[in-house]
Amino acid sequence: MDADRRRLTVEAEEARRRLDQFLADHLRDHSRSYLQKLIRDGRVSLVMESGGAQRSEPLRRAGRAMGAGERVEVVLPPPEPSRLMPEALPLSILHEDGDLIVIDKPSGLVVHPGAGARSGTLVHRLLHHCRDLSGIGGVERPGIVHRLDKGTSGVLVVAKNDATHRELIRQFQTRTVTKIYVALVWGRPTRASGAIDLPIGRDTRLRVRISARTSSPRDALTVYRVVEEMPGFAWLEVRPRTGRTHQIRVHLKHLGHPILGDTVYGGARWREIVDPEKRSALRDFGRLALHARRLEFTHPGTGRPVSYEAPVPPEIERLLELLRRR
Repeated sequence: MDADRRRLTVEAEEARRRLDQFLADHLRDHSRSYLQKLIRDGRVSLVMESGGAQRSEPLRRAGRAMGAGERVEVVLPPPEPSRLMPEALPLSILHEDGDLIVIDKPSGLVVHPGAGARSGTLVHRLLHHCRDLSGIGGVERPGIVHRLDKGTSGVLVVAKNDATHRELIRQFQTRTVTKIYVALVWGRPTRASGAIDLPIGRDTRLRVRISARTSSPRDALTVYRVVEEMPGFAWLEVRPRTGRTHQIRVHLKHLGHPILGDTVYGGARWREIVDPEKRSALRDFGRLALHARRLEFTHPGTGRPVSYEAPVPPEIERLLELLRRR
């Protein structure tokens, strides 16, 4: 399969936009991180004319400010087949058809290979279950449209072909996908519902964390409502309107109510509990009390709205029952 070449022209109103932002606006089938990789790989060039002849110069800085009238060529390589070895490990499948597969991901399962996770990921399991995953995500992320943190459980959709992958990416980028989470947090919010509008990015001091103390803030909006209050705790429904890394965890910490079991963002407070049974249960809980309960989007194959829901895991249900006791 040949590479796909795209020519784009910078309009006056797009002047001074970052190169990666400009590309993301025009190539909505692809994630911004993927486009940044194309820039690093020298696949994005500035096209110039001199004396009737054209020449091109690679653009290698994602943050380069674009100028009005500039012309850019992007070379999109054909999808690469995955070289990962399939692994016969269990999958909890909520729905599957010729276009996509919807998974109920357990807590503790990493979505795709990366540093410290070269086997046993969701991708390895998917490759054993179905051999026709989309290749757009790359050799180590076939079919992956979005992610859940390792400690988060719940609904995750995977594309089985490239057309489905592109359409799902477009829906996530245009924020037409509805994502509904539930979270068990420390303390009880003073307001029964609200919105947290706080730009976040990589922390300037601790690079493994996301925070508002960042040199590269990105807009982030999370809406929440209190479903149930317990002594010292609250059960929330959370709807992230954007999809930033660790967004819900960081926003709830900012609200003053970190998620139970979140050792990175202040949710490991079990020593504060006086009741020995509750203190022991919280100490041994062993996961993040965050669950992606429902995902709603337009099915790329049928054009119809669909909704998939994963039940709250039994370990969270058991902890809820214990914390309800006075």
